[in-house]
Amino acid sequence: MEYIQVQHTFPPVYDKHSRILILGSFPSVKSREQQFYYGHPQNRFWKMLAGIFREEIPVTVTQKQELLLRHQLAVWDVIDSCEIKGSSDSSIRNVIPNDMKRILGQADIQKILLNGGKAYELYCRYCDREQMPKAVKMPSTSPANAAWSLDRLMESWRKELE
Repeated sequence: MEYIQVQHTFPPVYDKHSRILILGSFPSVKSREQQFYYGHPQNRFWKMLAGIFREEIPVTVTQKQELLLRHQLAVWDVIDSCEIKGSSDSSIRNVIPNDMKRILGQADIQKILLNGGKAYELYCRYCDREQMPKAVKMPSTSPANAAWSLDRLMESWRKELE
């Protein structure tokens, strides 16, 4: 598989009431096709949030946005553009990060949760500055993180979201 230069093409989800910012690394091929976050059917992100908040699993983009905003959550990615092979986080190179001030300047974000080790590593390298909210590395909801069951993910994430 070849490297391709890819630009992030859909906006973050947030409003002035957002208090927790969840950051991934960069959208997967499926997410880029759907033009929304965590679009791979095997990614447990939406099932996990629905389980934590005891809600129906959102299906449409609108339902997903409403779930996030109802619980004062914002979602975005660390990377604005990069070279990547398919959806492989480990292949990411030539990163241009997103400007976190876009959200931090408009919402009172108290905490940043990084969805997985690569998101955390990239955040620390490109985005973490003085006066940034506390950043917490979370277990990835990706299907590649098979060692973590949905129940175990929910238990870990619940502590930071409630």
